[in-house]
Amino acid sequence: MITLTPKAVEELGNLLASRAKSPQAGLRLAVRRGGCAGWQYEMKVEDPEPGDEIVEDGAARVIVAADSFDHLRGCEIDFSDDLTDAGFKIHNPRAARSCGCGTSFEAAGDEPGQNAVADGEACGTP
Repeated sequence: MITLTPKAVEELGNLLASRAKSPQAGLRLAVRRGGCAGWQYEMKVEDPEPGDEIVEDGAARVIVAADSFDHLRGCEIDFSDDLTDAGFKIHNPRAARSCGCGTSFEAAGDEPGQNAVADGEACGTP
């Protein structure tokens, strides 16, 4: 379902070692309506919920929210340590386009703008 690059495995393992409050915790990944392109990613370190899917690679654990499977199938998670754009990056083959700030996407098959936030609202932060 979801794959991780070697850099993402390394960085996620480090993140969980320092921030996980339980051995079951992982990077919980979900997709919610919002952002200037219609859907935005939500990432936080927490325990899984019933129905979630867990992807593990070494010390890295990604928890995919049950209600987000369809939007995240086939994604690759990478980590960028660029000076101006560091963090986990999601390469989503189901995204028809992304917003300019990179925090939201429009899903293939969506009517353009159907899920986007109103003009003037912030897209959000990853």
